[in-house]
Amino acid sequence: MSELSQLSLLVVYAAMASYTIALVAFAIDLSALRSRRDSEGRVIKERVLVAAGGSARTDGGADAPAEGPAAGEQAGEAAAGGERRRRAAGIAMSTSLLGAAFHGIGVVTRALAAGHVPWSNMYEFSLTFTFVAVALYLWLARSRDLRYLGAFVVGPVLLLLGVAVAVLYVEADGLEPILDNYWLYLHVSVAVLAIAVLTLAAVLAVLQLAKDLGGSSRWTAILSGLPDAVSLERLSYRFTAVGFVLWTFTLVAGAIWAEHAWGRAWGWDAKEVWTFVIWVIYAAYLHARATRGWDGRRAAYLVIAGFAAIMANYFVVNFLLSTKHGYAF
Repeated sequence: MSELSQLSLLVVYAAMASYTIALVAFAIDLSALRSRRDSEGRVIKERVLVAAGGSARTDGGADAPAEGPAAGEQAGEAAAGGERRRRAAGIAMSTSLLGAAFHGIGVVTRALAAGHVPWSNMYEFSLTFTFVAVALYLWLARSRDLRYLGAFVVGPVLLLLGVAVAVLYVEADGLEPILDNYWLYLHVSVAVLAIAVLTLAAVLAVLQLAKDLGGSSRWTAILSGLPDAVSLERLSYRFTAVGFVLWTFTLVAGAIWAEHAWGRAWGWDAKEVWTFVIWVIYAAYLHARATRGWDGRRAAYLVIAGFAAIMANYFVVNFLLSTKHGYAF
């Protein structure tokens, strides 16, 4: 089984290499997004003027007749330029798919090496939920253009994978007796999906805040290529609503498992408390948004606070606080 474990690690490194290339390509595409959208906007304007028999303005500010063939040729050249600049996005999506394929193989081979589902410790959990986050992003990108989001998904995933292999890695081994239970499949698998979904919601909330607050000219140039803050918030809200339902199941399933394992559903264990704190933050966000009209920056701050609590539960609680969940480190 050690050979499979090493193979899994090598494939994860291959996934990280693919994600690195994808990140660079996404960044290149994002940096050109503003100019591309400006170009596409001019093309559309020129076509409307030609169709209406109007005129286009020259650089000098004078009106010039918009001749049909000449305007059409200019529009075609601008569109072709936009397509050439989109090549970086195509490379980014292709290498992201390749990275996800390597990532998935790494998850499967780790499961085969360990002889159980690949989320029994922090390394395996990190490996699995980052894969789910990327797979979810790529699946959603099939039906809508989310290429602008790629750098902000692949970047955090690459960082978390780096932490996983450098800090959290442990050799594949059998299950602890307390984990050898069907609730491992239900409770933890839903937690994996919940954190993946809420990660995407937090990324969108950060972009929403950045878009809303603005910043230096360099960042403004990049952020101007993103959708408006309202669109980003709307998408973040949808992810958060789904993630909240999944986290609610995680909390309830954990209490049921605790009843089976320790004879009590709730014992004020640090892990249990933080899981509930996370639930309260997201519940407050959904309640405030639905009944108090909280949107914009206040809503984004709550989404980010919820994800910060998840990361605190994942790293701070596990490493610095006393908890009965220490067997999962």
